[in-house]
Amino acid sequence: MSASLGRRALAEAVGSAALVAVVVGSGIQATGLSRDAGVHLLANSLATVFGLGALIALLGPVSGAHFNPVVTLAAWITGRRADDGLTARDVAAYVPAQIVGAAAGAVLADAMFGEPLVRWSTHDRSAGHLLLGEAVATAGLVLLVLGLSRAGRAPIAPVAVASYIGAAYWFTSSTSFANPAVTIGRAFTDTFAGIAPGSVAPFLAAQLFGAAVGLALVAALFGRPAPARTDAPVVRCEPEAAATPLP
Repeated sequence: MSASLGRRALAEAVGSAALVAVVVGSGIQATGLSRDAGVHLLANSLATVFGLGALIALLGPVSGAHFNPVVTLAAWITGRRADDGLTARDVAAYVPAQIVGAAAGAVLADAMFGEPLVRWSTHDRSAGHLLLGEAVATAGLVLLVLGLSRAGRAPIAPVAVASYIGAAYWFTSSTSFANPAVTIGRAFTDTFAGIAPGSVAPFLAAQLFGAAVGLALVAALFGRPAPARTDAPVVRCEPEAAATPLP
Protein backbone atom coordinates (compact mmCIF):
# COMPACT_ATOMS: atom_id res chain seq x y z
CA MET A 1 0.00 0.00 0.00
CA SER A 2 1.60 3.22 -1.19
CA ALA A 3 -1.28 5.62 -0.50
CA SER A 4 -0.90 8.31 2.15
CA LEU A 5 -2.32 7.64 5.61
CA GLY A 6 -5.07 10.19 5.02
CA ARG A 7 -6.16 8.46 1.84
CA ARG A 8 -6.05 5.05 3.50
CA ALA A 9 -8.13 6.28 6.45
CA LEU A 10 -10.65 7.75 4.02
CA ALA A 11 -10.87 4.41 2.22
CA GLU A 12 -11.55 2.70 5.56
CA ALA A 13 -14.28 5.22 6.38
CA VAL A 14 -15.93 4.96 2.96
CA GLY A 15 -15.70 1.16 2.94
CA SER A 16 -17.16 0.86 6.44
CA ALA A 17 -19.99 3.26 5.57
CA ALA A 18 -20.82 1.35 2.40
CA LEU A 19 -20.71 -1.99 4.20
CA VAL A 20 -23.15 -0.89 6.91
CA ALA A 21 -25.39 0.78 4.33
CA VAL A 22 -25.56 -2.59 2.53
CA VAL A 23 -26.32 -4.49 5.74
CA VAL A 24 -28.93 -2.07 7.06
CA GLY A 25 -30.46 -1.16 3.70
CA SER A 26 -30.92 -4.76 2.58
CA GLY A 27 -32.52 -5.55 5.94
CA ILE A 28 -35.02 -2.73 5.53
CA GLN A 29 -35.75 -3.76 1.94
CA ALA A 30 -36.25 -7.41 2.90
CA THR A 31 -38.68 -6.67 5.72
CA GLY A 32 -40.69 -4.46 3.38
CA LEU A 33 -41.02 -7.21 0.77
CA SER A 34 -41.74 -10.24 2.95
CA ARG A 35 -42.93 -11.23 6.39
CA ASP A 36 -40.85 -14.40 6.45
CA ALA A 37 -37.88 -14.12 8.83
CA GLY A 38 -35.94 -16.67 6.78
CA VAL A 39 -36.35 -14.56 3.65
CA HIS A 40 -35.18 -11.53 5.59
CA LEU A 41 -31.99 -13.28 6.68
CA LEU A 42 -31.37 -14.76 3.23
CA ALA A 43 -31.71 -11.39 1.50
CA ASN A 44 -29.59 -9.67 4.14
CA SER A 45 -26.81 -12.26 3.94
CA LEU A 46 -26.69 -12.36 0.14
CA ALA A 47 -26.51 -8.58 -0.14
CA THR A 48 -23.74 -8.53 2.44
CA VAL A 49 -21.73 -11.22 0.62
CA PHE A 50 -21.83 -9.39 -2.71
CA GLY A 51 -21.34 -5.95 -1.20
CA LEU A 52 -18.43 -6.95 1.02
CA GLY A 53 -16.66 -8.83 -1.77
CA ALA A 54 -16.93 -5.85 -4.10
CA LEU A 55 -15.70 -3.41 -1.46
CA ILE A 56 -12.66 -5.54 -0.58
CA ALA A 57 -11.75 -5.87 -4.26
CA LEU A 58 -12.14 -2.13 -4.81
CA LEU A 59 -10.47 -0.69 -1.71
CA GLY A 60 -8.05 -3.45 -0.79
CA PRO A 61 -5.26 -1.92 -2.90
CA VAL A 62 -5.71 1.42 -1.10
CA SER A 63 -5.96 0.52 2.59
CA GLY A 64 -6.07 -3.26 2.85
CA ALA A 65 -9.88 -3.07 3.14
CA HIS A 66 -10.09 -3.91 6.84
CA PHE A 67 -13.37 -2.08 7.60
CA ASN A 68 -13.04 -3.72 11.01
CA PRO A 69 -11.11 -2.67 14.14
CA VAL A 70 -10.32 -6.25 15.20
CA VAL A 71 -8.78 -6.97 11.79
CA THR A 72 -6.75 -3.77 12.04
CA LEU A 73 -5.57 -4.60 15.57
CA ALA A 74 -4.75 -8.20 14.61
CA ALA A 75 -2.77 -7.03 11.58
CA TRP A 76 -0.86 -4.55 13.74
CA ILE A 77 -0.11 -7.09 16.46
CA THR A 78 1.20 -9.69 14.03
CA GLY A 79 3.03 -7.22 11.80
CA ARG A 80 4.93 -5.17 14.38
CA ARG A 81 8.21 -6.88 13.47
CA ALA A 82 7.74 -6.39 9.75
CA ASP A 83 9.07 -3.38 7.90
CA ASP A 84 5.81 -3.02 5.97
CA GLY A 85 3.45 -3.75 8.91
CA LEU A 86 0.86 -1.35 10.30
CA THR A 87 2.13 1.21 12.76
CA ALA A 88 0.40 2.48 15.90
CA ARG A 89 -0.24 5.70 13.97
CA ASP A 90 -2.04 3.72 11.26
CA VAL A 91 -4.22 2.02 13.88
CA ALA A 92 -5.04 5.36 15.49
CA ALA A 93 -6.28 6.61 12.12
CA TYR A 94 -8.02 3.46 10.88
CA VAL A 95 -10.16 2.61 13.92
CA PRO A 96 -11.93 5.98 14.35
CA ALA A 97 -12.45 6.16 10.59
CA GLN A 98 -14.10 2.74 10.62
CA ILE A 99 -16.41 3.64 13.51
CA VAL A 100 -17.45 7.01 12.10
CA GLY A 101 -17.95 5.46 8.66
CA ALA A 102 -20.11 2.67 10.07
CA ALA A 103 -22.38 5.11 11.91
CA ALA A 104 -22.67 7.24 8.77
CA GLY A 105 -23.59 4.17 6.75
CA ALA A 106 -26.48 3.34 9.08
CA VAL A 107 -27.77 6.90 8.87
CA LEU A 108 -27.47 6.82 5.07
CA ALA A 109 -29.43 3.57 4.82
CA ASP A 110 -32.20 4.97 7.03
CA ALA A 111 -32.32 8.11 4.89
CA MET A 112 -32.63 6.11 1.65
CA PHE A 113 -35.66 4.24 2.99
CA GLY A 114 -37.38 7.17 4.66
CA GLU A 115 -36.62 5.97 8.19
CA PRO A 116 -35.71 8.36 11.04
CA LEU A 117 -32.06 9.27 10.49
CA VAL A 118 -31.04 8.27 14.01
CA ARG A 119 -33.28 6.08 16.15
CA TRP A 120 -31.57 3.82 18.66
CA SER A 121 -32.29 0.18 18.07
CA THR A 122 -34.54 -1.73 20.46
CA HIS A 123 -33.30 -5.14 19.22
CA ASP A 124 -31.81 -6.75 22.33
CA ARG A 125 -28.98 -9.17 21.56
CA SER A 126 -27.49 -9.68 25.01
CA ALA A 127 -28.16 -13.42 25.50
CA GLY A 128 -25.13 -15.55 26.32
CA HIS A 129 -25.47 -17.86 23.32
CA LEU A 130 -25.38 -14.84 21.01
CA LEU A 131 -22.13 -13.67 22.60
CA LEU A 132 -20.66 -17.14 22.06
CA GLY A 133 -21.72 -16.90 18.43
CA GLU A 134 -19.95 -13.54 18.11
CA ALA A 135 -16.76 -14.91 19.62
CA VAL A 136 -16.80 -17.86 17.20
CA ALA A 137 -17.55 -15.65 14.19
CA THR A 138 -14.77 -13.20 15.04
CA ALA A 139 -12.20 -15.91 15.76
CA GLY A 140 -12.93 -17.48 12.39
CA LEU A 141 -12.66 -14.16 10.58
CA VAL A 142 -9.29 -13.29 12.13
CA LEU A 143 -7.99 -16.78 11.41
CA LEU A 144 -9.13 -16.53 7.80
CA VAL A 145 -7.74 -13.05 7.08
CA LEU A 146 -4.34 -13.63 8.65
CA GLY A 147 -4.16 -17.23 7.48
CA LEU A 148 -4.70 -16.21 3.87
CA SER A 149 -1.86 -13.71 4.20
CA ARG A 150 0.49 -16.27 5.79
CA ALA A 151 -0.34 -18.85 3.13
CA GLY A 152 0.26 -16.42 0.28
CA ARG A 153 -3.41 -16.52 -0.73
CA ALA A 154 -4.26 -12.85 -0.08
CA PRO A 155 -5.49 -12.29 -3.68
CA ILE A 156 -8.53 -14.50 -3.01
CA ALA A 157 -9.52 -12.48 0.08
CA PRO A 158 -12.50 -10.72 -1.58
CA VAL A 159 -14.16 -14.05 -2.33
CA ALA A 160 -12.98 -15.94 0.75
CA VAL A 161 -13.85 -13.28 3.34
CA ALA A 162 -17.23 -12.48 1.79
CA SER A 163 -18.04 -16.20 1.57
CA TYR A 164 -17.11 -16.75 5.20
CA ILE A 165 -19.27 -13.86 6.42
CA GLY A 166 -22.18 -15.16 4.32
CA ALA A 167 -21.82 -18.61 5.85
CA ALA A 168 -21.41 -17.22 9.36
CA TYR A 169 -24.73 -15.37 8.99
CA TRP A 170 -26.29 -18.81 9.08
CA PHE A 171 -24.07 -20.98 11.29
CA THR A 172 -23.69 -18.53 14.19
CA SER A 173 -26.53 -17.58 16.52
CA SER A 174 -25.57 -13.89 16.40
CA THR A 175 -25.68 -13.70 12.56
CA SER A 176 -21.99 -12.80 12.65
CA PHE A 177 -21.45 -9.11 13.23
CA ALA A 178 -17.76 -9.96 13.92
CA ASN A 179 -16.90 -6.28 13.71
CA PRO A 180 -16.90 -3.64 16.48
CA ALA A 181 -17.37 -0.74 14.06
CA VAL A 182 -20.34 -2.40 12.36
CA THR A 183 -21.79 -3.26 15.78
CA ILE A 184 -21.63 0.37 16.88
CA GLY A 185 -23.03 1.59 13.57
CA ARG A 186 -25.97 -0.81 13.70
CA ALA A 187 -27.04 0.62 17.07
CA PHE A 188 -28.07 3.80 15.21
CA THR A 189 -30.97 2.14 13.37
CA ASP A 190 -34.12 0.59 14.82
CA THR A 191 -34.60 -1.76 11.88
CA PHE A 192 -34.03 -5.44 11.08
CA ALA A 193 -30.23 -5.20 11.34
CA GLY A 194 -30.13 -3.05 14.48
CA ILE A 195 -28.68 -3.85 17.88
CA ALA A 196 -29.79 -2.20 21.12
CA PRO A 197 -27.16 0.13 22.64
CA GLY A 198 -27.20 -1.95 25.82
CA SER A 199 -26.09 -5.00 23.84
CA VAL A 200 -23.16 -3.24 22.15
CA ALA A 201 -20.61 -3.50 24.99
CA PRO A 202 -21.11 -7.27 25.52
CA PHE A 203 -20.82 -7.81 21.76
CA LEU A 204 -17.58 -5.81 21.65
CA ALA A 205 -16.17 -7.86 24.51
CA ALA A 206 -17.10 -11.11 22.75
CA GLN A 207 -15.51 -9.87 19.52
CA LEU A 208 -12.24 -8.93 21.25
CA PHE A 209 -12.14 -12.32 22.96
CA GLY A 210 -12.80 -14.00 19.62
CA ALA A 211 -10.02 -11.98 18.00
CA ALA A 212 -7.58 -13.18 20.69
CA VAL A 213 -8.62 -16.78 20.02
CA GLY A 214 -8.19 -16.21 16.29
CA LEU A 215 -4.67 -14.85 16.82
CA ALA A 216 -3.78 -17.86 18.93
CA LEU A 217 -5.07 -20.19 16.21
CA VAL A 218 -3.04 -18.37 13.56
CA ALA A 219 0.13 -18.77 15.64
CA ALA A 220 -0.63 -22.45 16.29
CA LEU A 221 -1.43 -23.30 12.68
CA PHE A 222 0.96 -21.07 10.74
CA GLY A 223 3.68 -20.25 13.26
CA ARG A 224 4.87 -16.83 14.23
CA PRO A 225 6.00 -14.47 11.48
CA ALA A 226 9.76 -14.18 11.11
CA PRO A 227 11.19 -10.86 12.27
CA ALA A 228 12.11 -8.43 9.55
CA ARG A 229 15.78 -8.35 8.66
CA THR A 230 17.19 -4.94 9.37
CA ASP A 231 20.84 -5.76 8.83
CA ALA A 232 22.39 -5.00 5.48
CA PRO A 233 23.77 -7.97 3.60
CA VAL A 234 27.44 -8.55 4.23
CA VAL A 235 29.55 -8.24 1.13
CA ARG A 236 32.92 -9.86 1.43
CA CYS A 237 35.63 -8.20 -0.62
CA GLU A 238 38.86 -10.07 -1.04
CA PRO A 239 41.93 -7.84 -1.27
CA GLU A 240 43.31 -7.58 -4.74
CA ALA A 241 46.64 -9.27 -5.37
CA ALA A 242 49.53 -6.90 -5.09
CA ALA A 243 50.61 -5.57 -8.42
CA THR A 244 53.87 -6.96 -9.70
CA PRO A 245 56.43 -4.14 -9.64
CA LEU A 246 57.77 -3.11 -12.99
CA PRO A 247 61.41 -3.86 -13.67
